[in-house]
Order: sequence, then C-alpha cells, then structure tokens
Amino acid sequence: MEESLTKMSEYASPELKDVQTVKILICYLLYRIGKPVDTEHLYDISVSTEIINYFFYQDALDYLIKNDSIIIDNSEGKKNYILTEKGKSCAKTLKNYVPKSYRDKIVVAALKYFAKLKYESEVKIEYIKLENGYYVHCRCLDLKDDLMDLKLFAPDLRQAKLIGERIMLNPIGFYSKILNFALDNQEEEFSADDNTNL
Repeated sequence: MEESLTKMSEYASPELKDVQTVKILICYLLYRIGKPVDTEHLYDISVSTEIINYFFYQDALDYLIKNDSIIIDNSEGKKNYILTEKGKSCAKTLKNYVPKSYRDKIVVAALKYFAKLKYESEVKIEYIKLENGYYVHCRCLDLKDDLMDLKLFAPDLRQAKLIGERIMLNPIGFYSKILNFALDNQEEEFSADDNTNL
C-alpha cells in the first residue's frame, strides 16, 4: 500500500520547490536538449508549465551562472543559455537526485514546446470574416513556396478557432491526410445496367 502511494505521489509531481533539485533539473534539461536555449524558452518550459516554482527557478539559475555551470551567449541578437562542461557533469552525475517523474515531465514539456514553435513557424492560421461566417485560412509553408494553401468555412468564430486549434495540434498529420485523400480519390463508378435509375 505504501509503495503504491509513493508511486502515485511521483506521478502527481507538483512543482519543485527545492533549489538544489531545481539546479540539477535545469542542468539535466539543458543537457538533454543538447543545444543553446533561448532564455525565454527555458523559462516557458520550466516555469510556465508549473514544473518549477518561479522564485526557485531564478535562484537556481543565478547560482548556475555564477558557478559557471551555465553561460549566457548574446550573439546574433538573442540571449541563449549554454551548458558548460561543469553543468554537463552535474547533469550526468547528479540526475538521480531528482525523481524520474520530474525529469521525464520537463523533457516531455520541452519536446512539446519546441514542436509547437516549429509548427507555428511552418503553419500559419488566419481567420477571415465573411458576411455569414468565417474562413479558416491555413497555409503550410516551405522554404520558397506554400506546400498547401487552404480555406475552410466555419459558421462562426468559435468554430473557426476550434478548427484552427485542431489543425495546430498536428499540422503535419493534417497535411498528410489531405494529401493522402487527394491521391486516393477516384472517379465515381457508373453502371450501364438496365436496373440503374436515371
């Protein structure tokens, strides 16, 4: 009974409120991402998802920067966090001090976050008002040309936004289904049989 309660409490995983654990978790996240991370993106993944408490996040980050576990790169007009060798060592050797449920939760949050950013840069949704409803204008962008430019009708803005939100849940899947449907579409077959009603 006690063992199952422990497992349940791990799955619940409320936000972290221990600075030492937060330090390790931030290093672990940056290590798993494996590239420089925009300061706003790291904040969104860590705090906006309610995995880490804002104040502990700030304290942990300040310490990691002063301790040279993380450096700030200001090149190309962006402010990015980069994990140093010291930070990587922290992530690898101390990761087990952070419950696996937190490690998994923050990595999944990061994967979802970066996928959403990618979708938003490749798929544009616009709502166009009409006299009797709205168009949901969906464009799938490529480097030079549109892969798809599609308008769907919705009777009101609420339904238009629902369609747009559903497309953005999995834009690649949406595009693939449209493409597959177009390629699989066949002409309706007619029969010259005497029993056919004209």
